[in-house]
Amino acid sequence: MHSPSVDAFKTAFRLHPAGIAVVSARTAEGPVGLTASSVASVGLDPLALAFSVTRSRGSAGGILRAESFVVNLVTARHVETAQAFAITGADRFTPEQGWSTLETGEPYLPSARFALRCRPLQVTPVGASSLVLAEVLDVIEGEAGEPVVYFDRAFHVLNPTAVG
Repeated sequence: MHSPSVDAFKTAFRLHPAGIAVVSARTAEGPVGLTASSVASVGLDPLALAFSVTRSRGSAGGILRAESFVVNLVTARHVETAQAFAITGADRFTPEQGWSTLETGEPYLPSARFALRCRPLQVTPVGASSLVLAEVLDVIEGEAGEPVVYFDRAFHVLNPTAVG
């Protein structure tokens, strides 16, 4: 066995489909958000999830410093929003994207399949990235829709009725 190359590692995960979420939080400077394809369920007692961010400044830094945030599990109708939150400087939190605010102050997408309000339990630095472990405080069910995944550097809509 030999050490894997960075390119081989990137290719492996580029070709591994992953669900899409838009993580959003309120900061003193205003709302922040980012697109994440690394969201995973961790446990049931407490309800917990994890995701990673690749830097500690900008929107990611705002999420890392927030006392709470929302993990919006998005569907096909949110592809443009997810693309905007994946690009630095793109328009975010626009009326067309359909954002609202929870009573607790966090921005969220009411039309997302689910919005998971969370508080961070632990942030673990891993090189230039950070792994966020969070407790889920609330699960808000939104609108049904076709699932979307990130695969080979593009968003793809799944048709779940075609399986089976």
